[in-house]
Parts: sequence; structure tokens; C-alpha cells
Amino acid sequence: MSFASMTGFAESVGAQGDLRWRWEAKSVNGRSLDLRLRIPPGFDGLDAPARRLAGERFLRGAFQIALTVEPQESARGLSIDPVALASAVRIAREVAAETGLAPARVDGLLALKGVIVADEGAAPLDEKARALRDAAILESLAAAFDRLAKARNTEGARLATLLSSQIDEIEKLTGEAAALSAAQPAAFRDRLMAQLKELMETSGVSEDRLAQEVALLATKADVREELDRLTAHVQDARVLIAAGKGVGRKLDFLAQEFNREANTLCSKSSDIALTRTGLALKAVIDQFREQSQNVE
Repeated sequence: MSFASMTGFAESVGAQGDLRWRWEAKSVNGRSLDLRLRIPPGFDGLDAPARRLAGERFLRGAFQIALTVEPQESARGLSIDPVALASAVRIAREVAAETGLAPARVDGLLALKGVIVADEGAAPLDEKARALRDAAILESLAAAFDRLAKARNTEGARLATLLSSQIDEIEKLTGEAAALSAAQPAAFRDRLMAQLKELMETSGVSEDRLAQEVALLATKADVREELDRLTAHVQDARVLIAAGKGVGRKLDFLAQEFNREANTLCSKSSDIALTRTGLALKAVIDQFREQSQNVE
């Protein structure tokens, strides 16, 4: 399955008889499948099947889906509002009688606002005609969803490349941290022994007891477990990216695990170079998490 983003936009148009319509569908990041449909009155029966079509194609994302419907120009016409016309005629006669002016002409009466109204020609549909109309509109929606899925897959391919490069950087920094940490216990021991030697000379603490304390502190500063976990997480991330669609939640969770290990690495570090590498790791991991939240 394709590696998909949750961001995209698509549209489609259709026509049947005297009717034409337009679908617009766009999606952004979302924790689940959140559908917001805007459908004009008289087309409420499209709501449930539209949601079903979306559920067949998408797993996550916040969607805004809008249907615009209008008759074709050939179906448009004009009609006279008899109530408005009667009122206009009555008023015209009263004015003519009171003023002695010539009666109003027909074209003048028809030019009054509200006398002539647009006739959309929307005759009621029987059940069969409505079903055929709705099926044609839903076919257009399916086309819009297919285009939206394609747009999300295209963006997903870009995301996969970006996330893979960030994983490569995390792997590189983990290797650098491993090299730096290899020298950390010895450097830590030598520095601490020099400090404790001065203490021994004044406090009379036994050398064996001091050796035990040094060993305990060195164990606390050991970051091999964190490095092993980081390495394992790198492999897990690559497997998820290769797996394709529907891995967004797992990638987001994995980013949290990456961050936890990087935090522990920094807290255990007693070397400036290792700390700097740990901070660089945290920066890349933060970028990785930000991008993983765009994945379906």
C-alpha cells in the first residue's frame, strides 16, 4: 500500500439532464477520520453514502467536503410573480387617478423589482429519477476522492523521502554517540580518581570503598542501553516507512520513544561532545516527529 499524507485537495464536476454539480474535497491532519459534509437542501440522502465512500478510501484526516448544485443555463427561465404584479398595477392606477398622468406601461411594470423572478425549473423528482440523480452525483464524488487519494499519495512519497533522510541522520548521530561514549567510562574514571585521590589523603577513606563508588557512578553513566534502543528504533522506523499506508500513529509513537532515549542519553552524559551529539539527536527527532504527524 502507498505511503500517504493526510493533506490534499481535489474536485470533480458532473451533469445530468438540467442539473450540474461540483464536488470539492480537501483534507488536513487529524487523529481519526473526521468528515464534515456541506450538502444543499434536497440532497440529504447523499450524506450516508458519501461517508461510506470516504471510509473505503481513507483511514485518517480531517475532511471538508462540499457539494454545489445548480441548473444548467438551458433550464433557467423567468416567471411573473402574480401577487407582485397585481400590487404594481393597483399602485400605478392609483397614481394615474390622483395625478392625471398617463397609466404605466407594461414594460415599466415588469421592470419593477420582484415582478419578474428567475424560474429554476426544478420539478419534483420521483423515486427512480432521484435515485439515478444521486447515483450520478456519488459517482462524481468517488472520482473526487480518488483524485484526493492520489494527491495524498504524492505528498506521502515526498514525506517518505524526508522521513528516511531524518532516520539516516538519527542513525549517523547514534553512531557518533556510540564512539564518544566508548571513551566516556575511562575518562570519567580517571577524572574522578584524581579527585578522590585528594579526598583520600585528607579523609582516610579506604581505596576499596572509593573503587566501589567509582564503579557505581560509571555504571550510572553507561549509555549503551540507550544507544541499543536508538539503533533498534531506527530499524523499526524503516520497516514502518516501507510498509506503506496506515503507519502514521505508529511513527508518531516511535518518535516519542526516540525522544525518550535521547533525553536519557543527554542526562547521563558527562562529556561535552557527547552532550552536543545528544542535543543534535533531539533536534532531528523533533523534526521527525513533526513530519510523522502528517502521515495517514
